[in-house]
Amino acid sequence: MTGTDSPVLRVAGRPVARYVVRPELPARLSPRPYLHPVTTLAGTAVTESAPADHPHHLGVGVAVPDVEGHNFWGGRTYVRDQGPTELDNHGTQRHTAFPLRDPDGFVEELRWTAARAELFRERRTVAATDLTDRAWALDLTFSLTNVTAGALTIGSPATNGRPGAAYGGFFWRARKEATAPDVFTAGRAGERQVHGTAADWLALVGSTWSLVFAGATGRTRRDPWFVRTEEYPGVGSSLAHDTRLTVGPGDTLVRRIVTVVADGRLDEQGAAALVRKAVSP
Repeated sequence: MTGTDSPVLRVAGRPVARYVVRPELPARLSPRPYLHPVTTLAGTAVTESAPADHPHHLGVGVAVPDVEGHNFWGGRTYVRDQGPTELDNHGTQRHTAFPLRDPDGFVEELRWTAARAELFRERRTVAATDLTDRAWALDLTFSLTNVTAGALTIGSPATNGRPGAAYGGFFWRARKEATAPDVFTAGRAGERQVHGTAADWLALVGSTWSLVFAGATGRTRRDPWFVRTEEYPGVGSSLAHDTRLTVGPGDTLVRRIVTVVADGRLDEQGAAALVRKAVSP
């Protein structure tokens, strides 16, 4: 890894991802560190940052639309019986340190603050690993510790009254192309079939690239997938799908997602094989 504010991850010497540590963004976009661009080994970009359709979508990262009413996702806030609403309630994820930095990854410490108060401290681990001559894996773990004196609850537009919009947690804004990407899991295909379901892995396949997302812990695998293909290409793992998630004072929430980044169009068999190689038992 090289650089100060934009470290670069490398696989077998090839740059595959840039990490933006201190982005200069307006408050309404909920400033936070993120990965962009992320590329295949052949150099095809598979992320977008601040696209015109959703300027608060920032490559790959962790974003939550509702922490006790504070917006760490960016953009408008969904208010029950009112809809998407512009509120002055945006939070910020602030980088504080890199306890570990290597060419293929890092450990980072962050603070989640809103309304001049610190809510969470996060430890984020990101690693890039070689799989084949056409595929590598991005391993991202985030651990959020409640540093307040009381419980913190995490919500989503779905828990606030908007069905099907349970986004919040790990999120990957993918490359937008003229044709919407294919999406499938083992035995299911299409946005309507896979959105909102829990599956060990989920593949998003574009014109010349494939992304395969996998929960790497039992708890992570229980979180349903949030999927968009037609409106925009994006995949997330939902922390608050049906009900708000409570993190008690001093407690830590941990999730780990491993994403296979591959050149070419994978089928179900190829996606499953690469996930088995990428995710340790």
